[in-house]
Amino acid sequence: MSPVLAGVLQLLALIAALALAYRPLGDHMARVYTSTKHLRVEKWMYKAIGADPDAEMRWTAYLRGVLAFSAAGVLFLYLLQRLQGSLPGSLGFRSIDPDQAFNTAASFVANTNWQSYSGEQAMGHVVQTAGLAVQNFVSAAVGIAVAVALVRGFARSRTGELGNFWADLVRGVVRILLPISVLGALVLVACGVLQNFSGIHGVGQFLGGTQLWNGGAIATQEVIKLLGTNGGGYFNANSAHPFENPGPFSNLFEVFLILVIPFALTRTFGKMVGSVRQGYAILATMATIWLGFTALMMWTEFHHGGPAFDLAGGATEGKETRFGIGGSSIFAVATTLTSTGAVNSFHSSYTGFGGGIELLGMQLGEIAPGGVGSGLYGMLVMAVIAVFIAGLMVGRTPEYLGKKIGTREIKLAACYILITPALVLGFTAVSMALPTPKDSMLNSGAHGFSEVLYAFTSGANNNGSAFGGLSADTTWFNTTIGLAMLLGRFLPMVFVLALAGSLAGQTPIPKTAGTLRTEKPLFTGLLAGAIMIITGLTYFPALALGPLAEGLAS
Repeated sequence: MSPVLAGVLQLLALIAALALAYRPLGDHMARVYTSTKHLRVEKWMYKAIGADPDAEMRWTAYLRGVLAFSAAGVLFLYLLQRLQGSLPGSLGFRSIDPDQAFNTAASFVANTNWQSYSGEQAMGHVVQTAGLAVQNFVSAAVGIAVAVALVRGFARSRTGELGNFWADLVRGVVRILLPISVLGALVLVACGVLQNFSGIHGVGQFLGGTQLWNGGAIATQEVIKLLGTNGGGYFNANSAHPFENPGPFSNLFEVFLILVIPFALTRTFGKMVGSVRQGYAILATMATIWLGFTALMMWTEFHHGGPAFDLAGGATEGKETRFGIGGSSIFAVATTLTSTGAVNSFHSSYTGFGGGIELLGMQLGEIAPGGVGSGLYGMLVMAVIAVFIAGLMVGRTPEYLGKKIGTREIKLAACYILITPALVLGFTAVSMALPTPKDSMLNSGAHGFSEVLYAFTSGANNNGSAFGGLSADTTWFNTTIGLAMLLGRFLPMVFVLALAGSLAGQTPIPKTAGTLRTEKPLFTGLLAGAIMIITGLTYFPALALGPLAEGLAS
């Protein structure tokens, strides 16, 4: 079987699996967030934190809950790392330095999981399980909760209430993420992913020395890192490590875990607003962009010119032979079009245009299908922008799902789409202007610039993957990328929740003959076009200096 055919068959199998899971998972999540009943274990949790799950919140109260919970998470994880040297199960590792502890705490709470350290050489069992793995669950649940609050803003009328943050948070963990993670961990263990609490031990003599490996609760952390679009690996090699991703089947299953909730949330959206066709329109936009990016990535990696590439059957540098070019390309697009950041190959070794596809996927806002929760609310904000553009073209007051898109709504949407590019381009420009940060670049020229641009794109968009080559464990990069992650995660949430509150307080507008049919293919095309044009105009100059220049020169 040719490598190209193998890659296409993997893609078709993945699409079939996602299609089978789409309806039942989407319907289940809709029931979770519309149910009025509480499980017994959930009642215990509400009592422990002193929350009333039936108390409705306006957007400001909902936002305070998000920020307070996340701030507590940053503080707890920071202290846990700083005290690691005194904790049991530390495997003899010392406490983490202050700047790296801040960076890691910000990273995992912000659902980014950027890692400027080697996991198997820095973090003990307690930090990995009680700190990082826990944040993998709750940070993902926070993202879903904010998305659900925005959906309620569209679904409700004449009220400013968006539900209860604590109830949404607990239900997301208990009823969605935890059950799927248990089943997924069993599949990964069956595939050969490690699950133990062994210490560091030698496994044999290599090049005159002993190879030291350490075990851990890898399968349970691996499944939620992917399902919650987190991305932080137990090992420095991440999902390229055979202990995390042993073979082709586990690789395809891990890509499935990355994509299944973001895609299924469009069904949840349709059910909650009372029109599954609206959900299908959003799904079609996401799927079109995802399939287009995957096809482009496979084309550029399989067919890049040159004698060495022809002999190898494509751009094989930096890719695991057990996955091949097809499996690596599918994984790379899935992880950069979502906020996952897990990698099964070395992104810096992709062709110039391949690296540009990875960068552009994150710069879209990771909305195709995007992160758990963040992909849906990002796409809905872009839908508001697209409706506004359509209204300008035909001279009608823009409306979406029966809600008027007025001055307040469009200002909030504009702030949402501007904050992340400002962080990415601002921090990249300062880093390139100062003398010291450039010392961390392994390469010069266009590829070196791409290393820095990729780092801040990954951080501000809460992706977490690394281009490679950049020595990011410095005070400058730990601090600035940490700030980019926190601001890139929580400032957009402010605008999303404010938009949700504004929409929930409106009176629905009845449909007329002139109402834009947002469930039709025409709107899907308009939405996809608006996304590509807005992103292209924002980032094209930076991309031209980096991956485009490298691709054209090769």
